[in-house]
Amino acid sequence: MEVNNTVSDLVLFGALGDLAQRKLWPALYQLQRAELLAAESRILALAREAMAPETFATQLAERLAEEVNPSELDDGVVQRLLAKVEYQALDFTEAEGYTALKRWREQRPVPLIVYMATQPTIYGLIGEGLHQAQCVGSDTRVVIEKPIGHDLASSREINDQLAHYFDESQIFRIDHYLGKETVQNLIALRFANNLFASQWNQNHISHVEITVAEEVGIEGRWGYFDEAGQMRDMVQNHLLQLLCLIAMDPPADLSADSIRDEKVKVLKALRAITPDMMDTHLVRGQYGAGTANGRPVPGYLEEEGAAGGSRTETFVALKAEIENWRWAGVPFYMRTGKRLPKKLSEIVIHFKAAPHYIFAPDQKHLANNKLMIRLQPDEGISLLVSTKDQGLDKGMRLRQGPLHLNFSEAFDASRIPDAYERLLWEIMKGNQYLFVRRDEVELAWRWVDRVIESWEESGEAPKRYAAGTWGPAASIAMITRDGWSWHEEDG
Repeated sequence: MEVNNTVSDLVLFGALGDLAQRKLWPALYQLQRAELLAAESRILALAREAMAPETFATQLAERLAEEVNPSELDDGVVQRLLAKVEYQALDFTEAEGYTALKRWREQRPVPLIVYMATQPTIYGLIGEGLHQAQCVGSDTRVVIEKPIGHDLASSREINDQLAHYFDESQIFRIDHYLGKETVQNLIALRFANNLFASQWNQNHISHVEITVAEEVGIEGRWGYFDEAGQMRDMVQNHLLQLLCLIAMDPPADLSADSIRDEKVKVLKALRAITPDMMDTHLVRGQYGAGTANGRPVPGYLEEEGAAGGSRTETFVALKAEIENWRWAGVPFYMRTGKRLPKKLSEIVIHFKAAPHYIFAPDQKHLANNKLMIRLQPDEGISLLVSTKDQGLDKGMRLRQGPLHLNFSEAFDASRIPDAYERLLWEIMKGNQYLFVRRDEVELAWRWVDRVIESWEESGEAPKRYAAGTWGPAASIAMITRDGWSWHEEDG
């Protein structure tokens, strides 16, 4: 356990919202349970709804009982957390209301953490309110959620608004995937083990898969999702961050800017997907009716609140290419979608076969090693290797099996911390290495915008796929055309 010598004031805008209720309050509970919240730290919960403080405390305790694993729920911990929390109603768009926040902060010489769990469109208004109330100091830390904007222009507008009140070093842009234990382990795996570091290039790796699959559909968010689509919601946000961590060169050190400098180089080297590459490098899909967990589910256009004729994609498969010395000729296949067979976030690194094969010809497909990095569920790492099959009658027949590292088993951990626990803890310590810099966000949007422009130019509608399948058949054809198959189809 890390020694806690931090004290801070956390102001949570949007304290009654979905993100706060499902993720932030449970994460704060776990930090309190681990004794990582300093005794002198305070939390101010802000929302528009007028509510007595004791009513808020009761509702928060009830919500924690729903969200926290019963085996980890401790009423004493809940009460210690509630003792740190105050609730105030505030219209975030009215600058005069921020005077109450100023009074709350008076004569508190500790860092102020401002968590904006709100729509990005009001980040600037919150910054203005804090500034006018003289609540912004050199030790203020501002936390915002990605995706920031819906394209490069809107992202720049939001970032410009924030930059008017806060220095870049004060802004913590969250991509919660970066808080996952396995994602952090990518850095250790790559750069602390020469076994992999020496092989991590186009001489030894044939191709890479990144899959982020969701079993659920729209979950009542049709209006929001139809404006965004899977490309803006997931590729720009999560998948490009994973690609950067896989593909980046070794940083000079583990400082925030050293790591982020290398990620930026990857984004700059990403080859643009142009209209003439639509058939070979991109597949868009939209789910139709099918089954999930053995029960029938509607198609995207039949979901509650749906508008007919939508061409918004619920599935994207991409072939990305990085034009630099390390990755020349190595395709990165990325796919993400809703209503797929299971919830899965996984990276598969495919190593090239040995230059000369001496075993049975019918087993040549076993000659390739794979490194599988599982983000969810069951976080862990597996290296698929070939060995001789056991038995006197087997000769030199090969078999493939994993060298498996399951984090919860290997480290005797009763639980793996949620990403938000790690991210909140790093914010409290003032560490930015798990957060996204402005130039990263804008380079990612620039690449995604070009992809979207290319498919809009093509005029092609998304391909249909049945709910409960792995997306359109064209996504299989895209990778098969290059001589490979998606990991779950390898057999």
